[in-house]
Amino acid sequence: MRFLSLIYVLVFSGRSILVAGSGPASAAANAVKSLKNLDYRYFVAGGVCAATSHGITTPIDVVKTRMQAQPEVYNKGINSATISILKSEGVSALLGGLGPTVVGYGIEGAMKFGIYEIMKPVMAALLNGNTASAYIFASVIAGAVASVLLCPMESARIRVVTDPEYRGMGLLQSLPKLINESGFLNLFAGLYAMLSKQVPYTMAKQVSFDIVAGLLYSYLAKKDEGTLNVDDLKWVVSVTSAFVASIFACISSQPGDMILTETYKGKTDSGFFGVVLSIYKNKGIGGFFTGTGARIIHVSSIITSQLVIYDIVKQFLGLPATGSH
Repeated sequence: MRFLSLIYVLVFSGRSILVAGSGPASAAANAVKSLKNLDYRYFVAGGVCAATSHGITTPIDVVKTRMQAQPEVYNKGINSATISILKSEGVSALLGGLGPTVVGYGIEGAMKFGIYEIMKPVMAALLNGNTASAYIFASVIAGAVASVLLCPMESARIRVVTDPEYRGMGLLQSLPKLINESGFLNLFAGLYAMLSKQVPYTMAKQVSFDIVAGLLYSYLAKKDEGTLNVDDLKWVVSVTSAFVASIFACISSQPGDMILTETYKGKTDSGFFGVVLSIYKNKGIGGFFTGTGARIIHVSSIITSQLVIYDIVKQFLGLPATGSH
C-alpha cells in the first residue's frame, strides 16, 4: 500500500508540481486532453502479443526457472537441463505454468502496452515536449501497474514449475491452493521483487523499441530517393528494433528476474532485501545472473515475437506501426 500511495503522489501530485514548475496551465490542459483520448486498440494489441509470445516460449521459461531455482541440480547448461527434465518428468513438464502464463501476461501486456501508449502524450505535455523523458516516465508507470496485476499469476507459475506439490496443476488449481495456504494478500508479497524486474524490463524494452524503430524509419526516409519503399520494410524495422530491445531488456532486468524466482519459489520469508542479501552471500554478484544464457534465448524469443505481433495487431486495428509517425 505504501508503494501504491507513492505512485499516486508521483503521478498526480507530481504532475501539478511539474506543471507549476513550467508555469503553463496549457500543459495541464494538454495532459488531461491526452489522458481522455484512451484508445482500446493499444490494450487489445498488447494483450494479444504478450499472451501469445509468453505462451509459445513457456518451455524455455520452465528450463530457465528450474536452473535459477535449483542450480545444484541443473548446473550443466540449457541442453542438459532440458534433457534431464524430459527424462524425469516427460514432455508435459515443459508446459508447466502455461495457464498462469497466458492469463497473467495477457492482462499484464494489455496494461503495460496500453498504459505506456496513453501516458506518452500525457507525460510529453507535462514535460514540455521532452520525448525521451516522456517515454521513460510512461514506461515506469506502465511497468509498475503491470507488476501489481501480474503478481498473483507469476506466484502461481513459479510454484507450479519449482514446487513438487504444485507440479502439473493448472491456474484454477494452483491459485486457490496458494490463497488457502497463505492468504490472498500473500500473492502480492513479491511485489517489490516484481517491480525490480518489470520496471527495468518495461523501460528498456518499450523505450528502446520506440527509439530504435523511429531512428530506422528516419534513416530509411532519408535514403528514399524513389527507389525505396519504406512501407515494404516495416517487417525488417520491427524485427531489428525488437532484437535490439531484447538485449537491453534482458541485461537490465536479469538481476530482478533472479530475485523474483528466489522470492516466489516459496523457501524464504525474509522479504525483498533479505532475498537480495541471501543471493549475494551464497553466490556473489554472479548469483544475480544465474540462468542468463537461457534467459537471453527466452527474452529474445519473447520480445522479438511480442513486438512484431504487437505491430501487426496494431496495424490490423488501424494504428500506425511503432516509430513510423
